Amino acid sequence: MGDMGEFATKSRIYLDHAATTPVLPAAVAAMTAAMLQVGNPASVHAAGRAANALLEQARDRVAAWAGVPADRIVFTSGGTEALALAIHGAGIARFIASATEHSAVLAARADVIRAPVLADGRIDLAALALLLRDGPALVAVQQANNETGVIQPIPEVAALVAAAGGRLLVDAVQAAGKLPLADADFITVSAHKLGGPPGVGVLIVRDPGQLAAVQRGGGQERGLRGGTANLPGIAGFAAALDTPQDWTRLAALRDGLEARLGAVVHGAAAPRLPHICNIGLPGVAGGTQVMALDLAGFMVSAGAACSSGKVAASHVLAAMGLGAAAGEAIRVSLGPQTTPAEVDAFADAWLAMAQRLGRRAA
Repeated sequence: MGDMGEFATKSRIYLDHAATTPVLPAAVAAMTAAMLQVGNPASVHAAGRAANALLEQARDRVAAWAGVPADRIVFTSGGTEALALAIHGAGIARFIASATEHSAVLAARADVIRAPVLADGRIDLAALALLLRDGPALVAVQQANNETGVIQPIPEVAALVAAAGGRLLVDAVQAAGKLPLADADFITVSAHKLGGPPGVGVLIVRDPGQLAAVQRGGGQERGLRGGTANLPGIAGFAAALDTPQDWTRLAALRDGLEARLGAVVHGAAAPRLPHICNIGLPGVAGGTQVMALDLAGFMVSAGAACSSGKVAASHVLAAMGLGAAAGEAIRVSLGPQTTPAEVDAFADAWLAMAQRLGRRAA
């Protein structure tokens, strides 16, 4: 058992930070302290008041990081619930989403209207303008895509939505910490993409009075989200945000990797987040690549980490018009702790894999 743990520690390189990031020591310490504190934040006795003070202190820290008043912060169980609260609680009949949104958005309503994207992955603004002619809508557009890293033109989208009398929902789960937060009616963030724990996120609401509760019961979060607060997770989230991490340096590592591989990089024609590259290998299924690289000691993904053990053609790449190539790509995502040596080792492994599997595909 010890040998296996030693092998896992020494031999495996984690390059799937877009799926989840390692929990930072400061977050672990804050969570531990919160778990040792007895008391429900909704209770009125001394222990409850102390727990509530810790909750509101964390809310203030998250709000300061986001640059908004504290009453705009609604804690949730993560990005998916934050998106669902906005989508179902905004009270707007029409719902438009870009075709490359996360499945948490595209599967949230059966009547979603998909706005097409251009070949580089950015939303087709002319097509969105046409869709908005039919009346106000809640419009969901990611700040940056979780599979390709492509950054969307949010200011232009926001102008179109405002002119049509609609409201804008920005999924900032992948972009938060790497870009300044967008200006939107609703913004979602998830802790585990930023060195915090899984199971906690926030919905940032410009006007809380225009949002109705979806999960009722108990009256927590000012009546917008029923259920006892996940105090340890919230404390860990706030602590992670207080820990500076440098994502910008990863752009040079990512660019060097792509240059060395000489491979097809999906979304490279658009502005991208610094830590994500989506690499195509013609004729070889993404799942096959992921397994081959895992055997070589490198952890990457094919598409989004939405469903355990599920690897399918990427709907993001398909929406970009890539056809069969949508199922022949992997996502490599670096983190603040990723080293040049790890990237070089991955490049060696990928080139060897491409030569072996590419020859078979041919």
